[in-house]
Parts: sequence; C-alpha cells; structure tokens
Amino acid sequence: MPAGRPLKFETPEEIENLATTYFKKCDAKKQFYTITGLALALDTDRVTLCEYAKRPEFTNTIKKIKNKVIAQVELLTLNKGHSGAIFWMKNFGWTDKQEIHHSTDMDLKALLGNTNQKD
Repeated sequence: MPAGRPLKFETPEEIENLATTYFKKCDAKKQFYTITGLALALDTDRVTLCEYAKRPEFTNTIKKIKNKVIAQVELLTLNKGHSGAIFWMKNFGWTDKQEIHHSTDMDLKALLGNTNQKD
C-alpha cells in the first residue's frame, strides 16, 4: 500500500483544465500570468506545483503551462523592456553573463624578437 497523502490531482488533464481557466481569466482582466497565480488557481502552492513536475505522468503538462507563463514574461521583456521581468527570468535559469574565449597561435619569439641575440 502506498504511503503518504493522496494526490490532489489524479490526471494531468485536471491540471491543464484549471490552468486554461486561469489563463483565460488573466486574459479577460488583461493581467499577466505568474507561477504563483497559477499555483493559486490550482489551489496549491509553487512547491507542490514543482513536485508534480517531478512525476513522469505530469512532467509534460507542468512544463507546458509553466512555459506559457515564461513566454509571456519574455514577450514583456522584449516589447517593453521591463527590468523586473529580467530579474524574474533569472529566477528560472536565464542568465545575462557574457563569455569571452581567447586563444592565440602566435609565435612569441617571432613577435618579441630573439632575445638571445648579441649586438
């Protein structure tokens, strides 16, 4: 017999239906989607939502609905340049670091001249 509390959601479709309702309500009110708002619409919290994402049968559904939230934030960032959206995206693994790779195949002796030369 499995231990622990029974799952709040039996199927991924339950979550998807509630998420769709949440997105429609946000659209009607011209509000932004948020992960916390999504969790509230599911009558749960962010941590529980992330825990469902670890279950193979729910993984794709949770990724899909979270990506819908993230896509809206990306558009907001690109279209309006809101700095708050940039920080929000960093919380989901996005970075703004710049990497510079430098290498050379130069012959330093040729560049500096032969230092062993007698005058």
